[in-house]
Amino acid sequence: MAAPRARKYSAWLSWLALGAAAGAGAASIAAAGSSALAGYFARKVVTPEKEQPEDLPILAVLREGEELHIVFPATEETIVDGLYGLTFDEGRGNARIGAIRSYVPREGTVSRVVEEVVSGDLQHAIRGKWTGAVFQSPAEIGLAAEDVVINLPVGPAPAWLIRPAQQSLSSWAIMVHGRGARRTEGLRAVRTARELGLTSLLMSYRNDGDAPDAEDGRYGLGFTEWRDVEAAIEFALSHGAKDVVLFGYSMGGAVSLQTVDRSRYRREVLALVLDAPVINWIDVLAHQAELNRIPAPIGRYGQLMLSHPLGRRVTGLAAPVDLKSLDWVSRAEELRTPTLILHSKDDDFVPYGPSVELAKRNPELVTFVEFSQAAHTREWNVDPEHWDEVVKAWLGPRLGHYDLPRDTVPEEFLD
Repeated sequence: MAAPRARKYSAWLSWLALGAAAGAGAASIAAAGSSALAGYFARKVVTPEKEQPEDLPILAVLREGEELHIVFPATEETIVDGLYGLTFDEGRGNARIGAIRSYVPREGTVSRVVEEVVSGDLQHAIRGKWTGAVFQSPAEIGLAAEDVVINLPVGPAPAWLIRPAQQSLSSWAIMVHGRGARRTEGLRAVRTARELGLTSLLMSYRNDGDAPDAEDGRYGLGFTEWRDVEAAIEFALSHGAKDVVLFGYSMGGAVSLQTVDRSRYRREVLALVLDAPVINWIDVLAHQAELNRIPAPIGRYGQLMLSHPLGRRVTGLAAPVDLKSLDWVSRAEELRTPTLILHSKDDDFVPYGPSVELAKRNPELVTFVEFSQAAHTREWNVDPEHWDEVVKAWLGPRLGHYDLPRDTVPEEFLD
């Protein structure tokens, strides 16, 4: 059985990789094939995926005493303990999947607890989509939210505004989701932010399926999306915030870093909390090329297409992406905003090496906390208590009002 990581990440390029492996006899044909592969690679990186397949088979749903269990094929995702989301019936159904109850390697199956069926008929579901976005609405975390609209440069975009129990701070948390995700991704952090007294703004941004598309319909990998975050900061400041904390996931980390670099409101960003962030797109693109068996020279050619004006005809980008400006390992000393990075050492989509290196090169402002078994952006799912403790221990003192008892402070922050 193919591992889910291989299925998930090779889906981008598998058929072209096979074509490249076949080779061509003539040099001209080989050159044309290489150019086509590089162009496809570059275009795929910046093209939003409007639909994500429900490709995880559901083998059985059984009642075991007082618990409802669900049986899946044993994959690299389903055998990791923690709390996850499962969508099914073309997104109409949603369930929360919890602890592992049995794992039979010889049969290739794993049985897990169904914590709650939020919507839909799980008993008759055949397949679903495994996701780290456990909650699909603020109501699922038991919190009231206001539906608000942020006027982005590309047009009005929906957002959720969730206030703390007691309005003790004028600081807001702005949740910036990642590539292919939506504002639901940040719901995992809302309770932590709320306990710190922060108002949470869960924004949508261009091309994410909730906000309007950009004119070219392409991701800017953070190079364009930061303007949408700037609009969200402006919204917060105009509604009582004095400063903000940006919580960025995956590509949302790259977006947040560009915001503190380029926005006119960068001084109002008190701190960054980055979960599995893209610190260096050049590194990520090289890794993705290798993962998908794209020869290194072709991968670099794809990067050139993304960053050169002549590549726009292939990528569809309105303007080239300055990949060098998105390399924060090289720019480590230019980062002047206190930053917490939470990243799993086994992340095979956005490798954690650049996160570690950024913290080494800028130790005064960047704190790195390593997780394990979390794959990509599932640090909270694997260990929500530790995630919560780390964020509160690091961010609380920076808010100037929060003292965590020493016996609850994670080891990373003890002298």
